[in-house]
Amino acid sequence: MNASPTDLEEPIPFIRRRPVRLIIYAGLGLFVLLMVIWPLIAQLNDPDFQKHIAEHRVMVGMSKEQVLEAWGGPQTINTTFTKEGIRREEWIFEDWESAASVKHRYLYFEEGILNGGWFQGSGERLPTQSPSNPHSPKARP
Repeated sequence: MNASPTDLEEPIPFIRRRPVRLIIYAGLGLFVLLMVIWPLIAQLNDPDFQKHIAEHRVMVGMSKEQVLEAWGGPQTINTTFTKEGIRREEWIFEDWESAASVKHRYLYFEEGILNGGWFQGSGERLPTQSPSNPHSPKARP
């Protein structure tokens, strides 16, 4: 008795079955599509970033002026230029939690537009409040 070729074939592993592959590829494609489209949707909902500024939040694409409105001024600005002459800035914000603990936030600008950043915790930063009665030195006669 001779065995037919179909009897000798091993069963196809689950992950290699066509419907399973199609579902995996569709899921990955949807994930990539959402990663690209989601920031665009956020941009369309608030094209001039006024809602973000009111909530003291920053978002990629903001100008330096908009970031200043949302977060206030940084403690340090480091400026560099690329070989092509593109101006890059690193803004460093210091948030003092106590006398011994400081949290740093870093924002990166290219040609005056925010293109990235790094910080821990919330993206919200309330501008520091100036004292109600600031000390001003007296002029000596």
